[in-house]
Amino acid sequence: MHHRHRAAVNRFFRLLGLAVVSAALVGPLAHAGEQKKAAAKKQQASSVNAKRAVAPRKVAANANSKAVRATAKTVKAPTRVAFVPARQSFGQIAGLHEVNDPLDLKSSVALVMDQDTHEVLLSKNDHAVLPIASLTKLMTGMLISQAKLPMDEPLTITQDDVDTEKGSRSRLTVGTTLTRGEMLHLALMSSENRAAHALGRTYPGGLEVFVAQMNAKARLLGMTDTRYVEPTGLSSRNQSSARDLATLVNVAHGDPLLRELSTSPGYEVAVGRKTLQYNNTNGLVKNPTWDIGLQKTGYISEAGRCLVMQVQVAGRKLIMVFLDSAGKFSRLGDAERVRHWVESTPALAAPLHSARGPNG
Repeated sequence: MHHRHRAAVNRFFRLLGLAVVSAALVGPLAHAGEQKKAAAKKQQASSVNAKRAVAPRKVAANANSKAVRATAKTVKAPTRVAFVPARQSFGQIAGLHEVNDPLDLKSSVALVMDQDTHEVLLSKNDHAVLPIASLTKLMTGMLISQAKLPMDEPLTITQDDVDTEKGSRSRLTVGTTLTRGEMLHLALMSSENRAAHALGRTYPGGLEVFVAQMNAKARLLGMTDTRYVEPTGLSSRNQSSARDLATLVNVAHGDPLLRELSTSPGYEVAVGRKTLQYNNTNGLVKNPTWDIGLQKTGYISEAGRCLVMQVQVAGRKLIMVFLDSAGKFSRLGDAERVRHWVESTPALAAPLHSARGPNG
């Protein structure tokens, strides 16, 4: 009996010991489990916060959608864009931009002269011969106007008019038919390349004869620095100097049709069932503070941004030529700088003043 009692006591203490050990083990394990759960919750909360930071919350239908899009844009990873170096113009290669002038013009070539007296008010590299881009179309328009061809004659764009030189686009698809007058309007006002090419291609004798006439006209006007190889200006081999271009602007200004079409702010043409709206490439024509009698813009990478105009400033008629301007709007900025200079210089406002301007 005593032996059995002793065995029972021993069994009780063994069980008690196991219970104590289990309690000792369960405590830390339970604590560790709680820590693990807490960590998991914390990680989940961090993940939710991160998602909230990346994607904006959904908003009610009447919320400002622009603000939501703006928020979304701010958290997107920046898109990597491959750097493509800009192609240098002929003027940049020749170092013409290194020549300074008192007005700090952005064009490497400039010429401002009195149309009536031919007095030069400002000149900068005015004898440099450079590509002239779509300033070419001024000569194209002059020949078409002087040829007295029927302006209501329909002309159709063909594959020959598609630009293979620069791959430029046009809304005048192959097969589009417009009148010669409409083609001339788009060429002078909006610098439409296919329209200009079609004008030359349909000239009596064809494109080769037309280009020959362009060069013959240049020689007749004394434009000794000028050469044309096609009627649009897409080729960098169409080249001239500021002096020659001033001569061309002076003569072209005498043609009422060229004055009207080149300074037209906008124009609509019907193409099939569609109506195409075209605007002037020169933003100054819509500016009421400018009095522009004739203008033409031009751009290809080899030529930079170009602009020629006949304008009235401070009571005198001026011819302005800007070639190889570096920025998209800097040719217009140069025109504004010249106008401000003329208007703010009392001597220059006199129609028959005899003093020369900077570099003049």
